[in-house]
Amino acid sequence: MMSIVCREFAANLPQRCAATPRHARCVGYTAPNPIALSARFDMNSSKPAALLSALFRVRVPLVAAAVAATLAAAPAAAQTQPAKSPGTLVAQAQPQQPTPPGQTFEEEIVPQRYASNAKVDAFIDEMVSRNGFDSASLHALFSRVSYSATAVKLVKPAPTPSVKNWSVYRSRFIEPIRINAGVKFWKANRATLQRASEEFGVPPEVIVGIIGVETIYGRYMGNFRVLDALTTLTFDYPDTPNRDSRQATFRKNLEDFLVWTRDNQLDPTTVLGSYTGAIGIPQFLPSSIREYAVDYDGGGHVDLRSSPADAIGSVANYLKQHGWETDRPVVWRITPDTGSLGIAQAAADGQPEPHWALSQLLRAGMTLNEPTVNITTEAGTPVTVVDLPSPGRATEYMLGLKNFYVLTRYNRSFFYALTVYQLGEAVKAQMEASGALPLPAADTEAPAQ
Repeated sequence: MMSIVCREFAANLPQRCAATPRHARCVGYTAPNPIALSARFDMNSSKPAALLSALFRVRVPLVAAAVAATLAAAPAAAQTQPAKSPGTLVAQAQPQQPTPPGQTFEEEIVPQRYASNAKVDAFIDEMVSRNGFDSASLHALFSRVSYSATAVKLVKPAPTPSVKNWSVYRSRFIEPIRINAGVKFWKANRATLQRASEEFGVPPEVIVGIIGVETIYGRYMGNFRVLDALTTLTFDYPDTPNRDSRQATFRKNLEDFLVWTRDNQLDPTTVLGSYTGAIGIPQFLPSSIREYAVDYDGGGHVDLRSSPADAIGSVANYLKQHGWETDRPVVWRITPDTGSLGIAQAAADGQPEPHWALSQLLRAGMTLNEPTVNITTEAGTPVTVVDLPSPGRATEYMLGLKNFYVLTRYNRSFFYALTVYQLGEAVKAQMEASGALPLPAADTEAPAQ
């Protein structure tokens, strides 16, 4: 019989594809096909692809219709996108609506479900042979693990996908409570943020934005036992189209969790986190902890739950290792005229990795709303078109650069990546307005023609 244990879970679940740099929490995400991506076009080619050749000839007001016709006639490889299936989360899909902070769940568990389980026994044998664990100790440990029905419920795709709504999603994160908390966090950790920025090349506001979206600066880190959550999702993942790949990902994280807790002399039954096993202020899964987390406060071990310094250094290192480009933009705005919007609509294919050359889009008729960008020197810069739909309103579009793509490596959602960026900018603006940061020097670069 299932027992119900009331474990207070002060939840901050901003999305079903929960905000973490491991990708294990992105329910149903199907990665882009790298072959199809590379086949779309060659940015270094002197002969533009058929799609762009046609785009160059587009003229307003027939741009949308002409572009649509061009896309229909383009080679199949140029239109390849991630496969969509029920519950599949593509790059820019809107995640589940956040749970109000402070809400509690009654976590449904089944104690001792894994005390005698053939799949668990096989996993233990692998841990013994591959990582030198003691078999009897692991059997004793798993006899104390509970099945979390709540974790299973939360990772299931919504039966009816919600309508993507950028304006609503953004408003839930870029609001006074989170901005004020970000200012407080920045002031309290100013020296560490500056040190991380100088060492890893990631601006303080980007680090602040990620931690603010993830846990409101450590307020809501999750009260699930990580061992229960990872074991449940490894051996009892719900029946979904991507079940095998998700179980494999959680299995790897369960292995890394046990190795990490052993090597750091932690009791694995006491570590708390999210319903997918993400841990601490920045919500790292165990595999990311082992690969990217850093002891940034010099305490002798990584503590992402109690050390803001370790969280800051780990986020900065994660972004740097995924290709963050120092002193480069995250996005560029486009002019909201009919021609530019038509080109953006045609070129928006949901791929987070930059794959259009800026010059191709400009030659097709798009214009930037960035007076200081030198379009001559930036002509070859790769970009992706970020679409931000809101029901009842015109879809917004931006161009995402390499750093935007890096933010999607933390969470594969266009909404998430742009929200992180804009929250950080909002916190920075309030810091400057209050005198806590110096105002930026006036930009004297002449607008590019």
